[in-house]
Amino acid sequence: MGIFKLPSLELLDLMSNRYLTGHLPEFHNASHLKYLDLYWTSFSGQLPASIGFLSSLKELDICSCNFSGMVPTALGNLTQLTHLDLSSNSFKGQLTSSLTNLIHLNFLDISRNDFSVGTLSWIIVKLTKFTALNLEKTNLIGEILPSLSNLTGLTYLNLEYNQLTGRIPPCLGNLTLLKTLGLGYNNLEGPIPSSIFELMNLDTLILRANKLSGTVELNMLVKLKNLHKLGLSHNDLSLLTNNSLNGSLPRLRLLGLASCNLSEFPHFLRNQDELKFLTLSDNKIHGQIPKWMWNMGKETLWVMDLSNNLLTCFEQAPVVLPWITLRVLELSYNQLQGSLPVPPSSISDYFVHNNRLNGKFPSLICSLHHLHILDLSNNNLSGMIPQCLSDSSDSLSVLNLRGNNFHGSIPQTFTSQCRLKMIDFSYNQLEGQIPRSLGNCKELEILNLGNNQINDTFPFWLGSFPELQLLILRHNRFHGAIENPRANFEFPTLCIIDLSYNNFAGNLPAGYFLTWVAMSRVDEENFSYMQSMTGFVLIRTYRLYENYNYSMTMTNKGMERVYPKIPRSFKAIDLSSNKFIGEIPKSIGKLRGLHLLNISSNSLTGHIPSFLGNLAQLEALDLSQNNLSGEIPQQLKGMTFLEFFNVSHNHLMGPIPQGKQFNTFQNDSYEGNPGLCGNPLSKECENSKSTAPPPPTDKHGGDLESGRKVELMIVLMGYGSGLVVGMAIGYTLTTRKHEWFVKTFGKRQRKC
Repeated sequence: MGIFKLPSLELLDLMSNRYLTGHLPEFHNASHLKYLDLYWTSFSGQLPASIGFLSSLKELDICSCNFSGMVPTALGNLTQLTHLDLSSNSFKGQLTSSLTNLIHLNFLDISRNDFSVGTLSWIIVKLTKFTALNLEKTNLIGEILPSLSNLTGLTYLNLEYNQLTGRIPPCLGNLTLLKTLGLGYNNLEGPIPSSIFELMNLDTLILRANKLSGTVELNMLVKLKNLHKLGLSHNDLSLLTNNSLNGSLPRLRLLGLASCNLSEFPHFLRNQDELKFLTLSDNKIHGQIPKWMWNMGKETLWVMDLSNNLLTCFEQAPVVLPWITLRVLELSYNQLQGSLPVPPSSISDYFVHNNRLNGKFPSLICSLHHLHILDLSNNNLSGMIPQCLSDSSDSLSVLNLRGNNFHGSIPQTFTSQCRLKMIDFSYNQLEGQIPRSLGNCKELEILNLGNNQINDTFPFWLGSFPELQLLILRHNRFHGAIENPRANFEFPTLCIIDLSYNNFAGNLPAGYFLTWVAMSRVDEENFSYMQSMTGFVLIRTYRLYENYNYSMTMTNKGMERVYPKIPRSFKAIDLSSNKFIGEIPKSIGKLRGLHLLNISSNSLTGHIPSFLGNLAQLEALDLSQNNLSGEIPQQLKGMTFLEFFNVSHNHLMGPIPQGKQFNTFQNDSYEGNPGLCGNPLSKECENSKSTAPPPPTDKHGGDLESGRKVELMIVLMGYGSGLVVGMAIGYTLTTRKHEWFVKTFGKRQRKC
């Protein structure tokens, strides 16, 4: 880029141009550049070693770009640097020790990279002028170094998301200028040192998600007059809230007390009128949500999480909840009864699943124009889903009404601006057809209509959806044949389909097996879950909300299983309990990424095809309750991940394959097939003890193929001239070939 070559350039600020791409050029030693800021651009590639020529550089900020590779040793030549930010890139390997040359450095942020596991003691010992040090998510191990206490100028210290162990050293109390201390998401244990509560300049103290133990008393917080953000969630701590105070508590904006052994709402919250974030989840708070909480953060609260408690209702619940700036409300996994609380118009994410709420769907919900996620699943709500809810599909991303008592038809008016990514109406009493207006929801990733009374044909028109990954229509009244796809690119991203327990008929959908290309790929990418992106950051050390994980119920390995999270790599087809006929199509052998295939309880005929052995990733194969015949192919022994195999109640015969995974299957995998023999069944195969291998020619050097032709003639003669005459001729002609017969049949039986 020519701009880097301007001879007198001293300051280059390109920050916050996210769509600006490029690579850093080779620098020359005549550059006068002092300030280079590429924060939140899309610059990529490696840092060139020639960056070491920028001897005048004082500030380098490449945070949140796409840089990768190793940090060059030449970076240690920038001895005038005071500010270095390499955070949120893809740097890897050992961090160069040449950084110890940067003796004027006071700001260092290398967080959220993929550096090799280790410690940074050599940096901390030699560089003592730090005012800000961010080592979050840098794969640090071991204990927190006591030498950190020598950095007495520190105002910001973040060691979150590492693998630190041991106790918090009390000497951190020497960092008297410290304003932010982040030690969350490690494996720290023991009590919180009392010296931490002497840091009177602290604004932010985040100790969440460790193994800290002991008791925290409110009086410990009295000295922290400047404290605004306190995160103690998910430890083994106990917070004492009923002791008398020796002074006033600080005005908090962020308070995390999840899993702190609370049995009631802390009374000090009455005076917290500046709160923006509050989590009291995973405690044992019981009874009513008190009325005095209406004034807590009434004009400031953004996020409130009261999930996983024993709450029963609101004391004097208003028509609309009063927190006028509330964006996220979490009330799930309680014992709330009565009608559904209506959140304020500011709400974005509303979770109230797994309670005991009843009554009809409040029409006021439809007026929440900023609503992004609505999860009311697993309650006792009833009535019809209001038509106005589909009108809100231009803002909604997730709509989960699973496990209620809704009846009637699905709303018919999904708008052309529909932004829904996930719809789950399963486990209700919905009737009628799938509304064709759902075709407006082109961003849909998950559609789950299982366990209702929907009466329709296969929704082939969903095949054009470019992002649809999961389609569940199980336990309904769908019917008719599934015709061939109308185009070659139908359902291109589909990974999971469940059409079980319906009335689909005709042949298996061979054409669709060719278009479900996502199931043909064996995923080797990083493990992740199907989810909707959500959440925002209040401060740099605290993410307010995790992504919304999609869930489902599906039969796998003979059992109905609940998947609270769905791996993106999971590929499954369940077409069981329908009226499919005909043979298993060859095209199903193309789906090499499949983990589950269930086509049981149909009327399929023909043989089990050997090409099923191509499905090397398969973990569960259920072909039971059909009319399949012939032998079980030996090629299935190549399915080394197979944990569940069921071919019971067919018309199979011959030897059961032996070895590998087949040694783990029990009798019930084969019952109802009287023609099968071999382990694990008690029925032995004939001549199973013969072991001699067949020679390529007979005893007299005759051609083996000719011998087989002779035997075929004998059989035909037997049928044409009568059983007795045929057997006599056969005996005469085969006496000299007796040894060949024994060896040939012996070999066949040894396969058992």
